[in-house]
Amino acid sequence: MRRWILASCPLIAIFILSGYGFKSFTVEVPKQLKVKESILVSYPQEEAILANYQIAPPFLGSQFIGFKEALAFKESQGNYFVINTYGYLGKYQFGLGTLELVGVYDGNRFLKNPVLQEKVFQVNTSRNKWILRRDIKRYVGVRMNGIQVTESGILAAAHLAGPGNVKLYLRSHGRMEISDGYGTSISNYMKKFAGFDVSMIEAKRNPRI
Repeated sequence: MRRWILASCPLIAIFILSGYGFKSFTVEVPKQLKVKESILVSYPQEEAILANYQIAPPFLGSQFIGFKEALAFKESQGNYFVINTYGYLGKYQFGLGTLELVGVYDGNRFLKNPVLQEKVFQVNTSRNKWILRRDIKRYVGVRMNGIQVTESGILAAAHLAGPGNVKLYLRSHGRMEISDGYGTSISNYMKKFAGFDVSMIEAKRNPRI
């Protein structure tokens, strides 16, 4: 009798469970969330993919924020933590000599600190604007090498080649062309970064962090 009960227990359990049945549930996805075509994922997870992934720079208008972000994208694709093959650091690719001029003496600390990098960019731009203040008044609106000189173009070129070299370029009316180690020239930056409103940057003599 006991054996019969033990043998029949699994059958009884199956019978009870089958009585409840199983209901299927369908979830309707809203039309706004349905994907009708394949899209490009903008954040690859694999480092190897990320290293080769190219995106367009953000369009942030013609104000100073647009100027600095466009310049940063050109310099490093906006990467705060990169060092190039010539040893230039961070989002805006500063050299150690320039950092020391504005009061930063620790390259490792600078590279790890995005807030400091933004401050250095603004302070150095103020410094360049002071050094080039007379040239900005004299040459803005003049055409050199087929490019109209603008204040933002001058400041971008100063970031690339230094304010002294930009003075040589302007005062030679474009004949003293200078390029960086990757072949990017002053006139290239003059053209690429023309027309931004950088009036919010105050020209300062020897500003420091």
